[in-house]
Amino acid sequence: MIYSVPSDLQMNFPRDFVWGVATSAYQIEGAAIEDGKGLSVWDKFCRVPGAIADGSDGDIACDHYHRWQEDIDLIADLGVNAYRFSVSWPRVRPTGSGEWNSKGMDFYERLVDGLMKRGIQPYVTLNHWDLPAELQFTGGWASRDTVFRFVEYASKVQQRLGDRVHAITTHNEPWVMSVLGHKRGIFAPGIKDRAIAMQVSHHLLLSHGMALKALREQGCTAGLGIVLNLSPMHPASDAPQDHAKTVLEDGLLLRWYMDPLFKGTYPSDVLEHLGGDAPRVQSGDLDIIATPMDFLGINYYSRSVVSAAGTWDVHLSGREITDMGWEVYPEGLTELLLRVHNDYAVPPIYVTENGGAFKDVCNDGQIHDPLRTDYIARHIAAVSEAIRQGVRMKGYMVWSLLDNFEWASGYEKRFGIVHVDYATQRRTLKDSALWYRGFLHRQSAMRENYDAAATQTNHSEWNTVAIGA
Repeated sequence: MIYSVPSDLQMNFPRDFVWGVATSAYQIEGAAIEDGKGLSVWDKFCRVPGAIADGSDGDIACDHYHRWQEDIDLIADLGVNAYRFSVSWPRVRPTGSGEWNSKGMDFYERLVDGLMKRGIQPYVTLNHWDLPAELQFTGGWASRDTVFRFVEYASKVQQRLGDRVHAITTHNEPWVMSVLGHKRGIFAPGIKDRAIAMQVSHHLLLSHGMALKALREQGCTAGLGIVLNLSPMHPASDAPQDHAKTVLEDGLLLRWYMDPLFKGTYPSDVLEHLGGDAPRVQSGDLDIIATPMDFLGINYYSRSVVSAAGTWDVHLSGREITDMGWEVYPEGLTELLLRVHNDYAVPPIYVTENGGAFKDVCNDGQIHDPLRTDYIARHIAAVSEAIRQGVRMKGYMVWSLLDNFEWASGYEKRFGIVHVDYATQRRTLKDSALWYRGFLHRQSAMRENYDAAATQTNHSEWNTVAIGA
């Protein structure tokens, strides 16, 4: 079967292209206070009445802390060669600045060793939003002191895991932590203050650069980078005010992070817009933030359509809409990758998250999710098109391996290619997982055929993979 992709489409990927799945600690681990783990800002936020749509929390989630071996067996069965996961900072250092918790670190050592035993490359994220709650009491990411606590944490994780993991990401989606967590207040820690939000964004970027320097001084051999959530911005109309608003929103989402990381400066138009809410930047900060990286991770889910008058009705596009209310727009991924490639001197790029929340249909023990399968297939094709046009792509990772705690949405939204029955914790591969496994199996087979042919003829370093099943 072909999923909304022309039957004659052929997709080109580098021979060393990485295929993976992704998760994060708070969303799947559970064991919220077990084995010495401290509380995170999300543990606290979930107790705020009305903060989570279904009133749930991550206390149990997918119970991955106890079921990790079953879960990495699932990963191996899919045929991927990479798993992106995050370390829970309060699990390994409960207060964020005090004693280290050996039981917590031992858990991640077992996980990494188990992945390597199964031939899966570990991709570690240090900060996927679960700041130790004790640090929030002293200012959290709005305090410059947290920058130094993060560098200590990064250094400790590198000491224990750095010799075995393939890559280390400092932060996942700093825009989410700063804007949703500190400006809109709909994510932890629930603050609504634009000036604080922008200071948080600066400290996240500063801690990224400082951590990279510290890890390299330790002799870290893993690739080092950051993951940003990015989207192309399109005006809702040809009206000048819509175009002006689009430029500003692009500045706040993309250029605010990409410019300091790759140009050593914040965009002047955004600084002017922020006025007195602009962050306090000390001498030398921007040089540190611009420390060269080994890779850039991009999380993509949809485009943004901008209207100066307010919100834009996503249903006006006539396209499919995910269960999150997001437009399905795969060509936006190609557009975004080309824009980043053309506008910045970026290292190789991974798509570190891409997927969709959709309603699943359960029938005779099988989980049917044709819209998710379609979504993944079309976005993989979009990555292929970016490669064809010259973008240096390194890998693609599906979000998410498992249905999980979807932050402020609780358990109402399901992104997983593996269904989780939260009452029994039973895992079931959805049709999208079966499709992904089949796709990767065909890719592997074609790579083997390529390798055999390459011994006889002088071909290029590319292999061609069909998307059809």
